[in-house]
Amino acid sequence: MGERVRASWVFDVISPFAYLAFGRLACLPSSVELEFVPVLFAGMLEHFGQLGPAEIPSKRRATYRFVLWRARRMGVPLRMPPAHPFNPLAALRLIIAAGSDARAVGTVLEAVFRHGRDVTDRVVIAELAATLGVADPEAALSEPRVKERLRANTDWAIGRGVFGVPTLVIGEEFFWGHDAMDMALDYVADPQAFNSPDMRSLEALPIGVARAQQARPK
Repeated sequence: MGERVRASWVFDVISPFAYLAFGRLACLPSSVELEFVPVLFAGMLEHFGQLGPAEIPSKRRATYRFVLWRARRMGVPLRMPPAHPFNPLAALRLIIAAGSDARAVGTVLEAVFRHGRDVTDRVVIAELAATLGVADPEAALSEPRVKERLRANTDWAIGRGVFGVPTLVIGEEFFWGHDAMDMALDYVADPQAFNSPDMRSLEALPIGVARAQQARPK
């Protein structure tokens, strides 16, 4: 049996790429001990001073079109929710209240992006809670420990330097995006391949110019 490897999958249910990536987590070998880390993506964006993909109109259109095309290419059913972006707090807290396990994560992601359900609707949250065995969702989602866990998860991810969702964290390495799974699998199989001289040289690659120093073209 190979050496056990701990990995953390950092995600927000607001991301359709988290939905596309979730199914591929099953490709990880049994030697990988995976934990699910729900975070508030908006908090990460605020911390790093970034705009979300949906906050730039042309990028929003391009992102949604790519998501739909990619889902078709992967053979994954996808139906966008009634509005996007949406407030994911209730859905994230429900996952935590249900134990942050694969079943809870998959149930909520499928509700949002396979069935196009509105998880800002209390009725929808109540139905999902019943499926997940959370008897009193309003009470459960209001529990201080649940709220604190989401904050702590987000702070932990920010502290590690995680900048986007979904991200698979293995040791000091990040594998960001639904399309980084093959890279993660290669890393698990041979970590030393990522410690080659050319990989290490990227750490010291100098910055040629900072954006604030660039003049607008005339």
